[in-house]
Amino acid sequence: MSVALVNIGDSHTGDTTGTVLAGDALVLNGGDIAWIGSSGDVSVNDHETVIDVAGATVIPGLIDSHVHTTFGDYTPRQGMIGFLDSYLHGGTTRVISASEVHVPGRPSDVVGIKALAVAAQRCFADYRPSGVTVHAGSVILEPGLTKADFDEVRAAGVWLAKAGFGAFAEPMDYVPVVHAARDAGIVVMAHTGGGSIPGSLSKISADVVLAMRPDIAGHVNGGPTSLDPEENARIVEEGDGIALQLVQAGNLRSAIDIADRALAKGAFHRLLIATDTPTGTGVISLGMLRQMAELASLSELTGRQVVAAATGNVAEVYGLAAGRLAVGRPADVLVVDTPVGGRAHNAFGALEIGDLPAVAVAVTGGEVRFTKSRNTPPPSRAVRVTRTGATR
Repeated sequence: MSVALVNIGDSHTGDTTGTVLAGDALVLNGGDIAWIGSSGDVSVNDHETVIDVAGATVIPGLIDSHVHTTFGDYTPRQGMIGFLDSYLHGGTTRVISASEVHVPGRPSDVVGIKALAVAAQRCFADYRPSGVTVHAGSVILEPGLTKADFDEVRAAGVWLAKAGFGAFAEPMDYVPVVHAARDAGIVVMAHTGGGSIPGSLSKISADVVLAMRPDIAGHVNGGPTSLDPEENARIVEEGDGIALQLVQAGNLRSAIDIADRALAKGAFHRLLIATDTPTGTGVISLGMLRQMAELASLSELTGRQVVAAATGNVAEVYGLAAGRLAVGRPADVLVVDTPVGGRAHNAFGALEIGDLPAVAVAVTGGEVRFTKSRNTPPPSRAVRVTRTGATR
């Protein structure tokens, strides 16, 4: 399928500086971005679908790096079917499992732990609920797992792990297991802050996080209970190489504190925006946009920076090709705008005054998934989608 987006207004390629596209048109083909250039060079009859963006903004699809997937588009924690479809209507085109910890009766023995991770990874390898890409299969770190176990699951295609839900007697007992997982080439996220579910340790402190040295300090602003400002400062200042994940289901005051500290240190590239849902906090269909708007309007982060923290920064930490608008990258694209009735000039300005941008169009894998979000207000600009029926 060939899709052309023309008359793009402002844009963001997903990099840390918020670079604009080198042109006002995109062509998507075969699931990837095929061309970037001028709208005047686009022949409408060459494409099956043409989207006249009408001066609205184009950004990469949002990547939520903290979603508790199970199997299918279902969350047993909230008893809800179709939550990923609903998240897509909030601009989330790709999610990363923060472990399948909410699977009822989940195993905690070594064989079962590995089997659960491999099964989840396999189930989503080719399954895209409503077009959302799910990076599933995250090993839940438990006592007894060894480097050999991590080598085994890594060879089977599992590349994610989560520390924080295991039956360890003391938080520091996680440290050698996290190191073994990372040595096997697995990306490790660590729970940060107070306990979140029955049976988990009461607190993963700054001392533990710094000893573990995970790839990502998961919900570093609390999931939901945060660390104190002194511990935040230590993780930012002493945790070079550890990504700082700020989630909607955490503590907003702590998120602002960490974001501002990271900016002051010149460590913006470490900031990731995520939701940490579905959990006890619930299903938050606009969770990514809400966290972005709150941080852009209340912290020192700009509208362009929160977009990067929800796209390219995530892709860089997790080694994904998505999250950037560039030729050859996956065609996960959003058309966003200031909402009807909003006073901002564009989507970035809307974020900076605390408004949620309108999602006018979502494209994943090069296919148009919707042309009107059921969850956001409508866009101020008259975005038009034409199905020409042409083939290339």
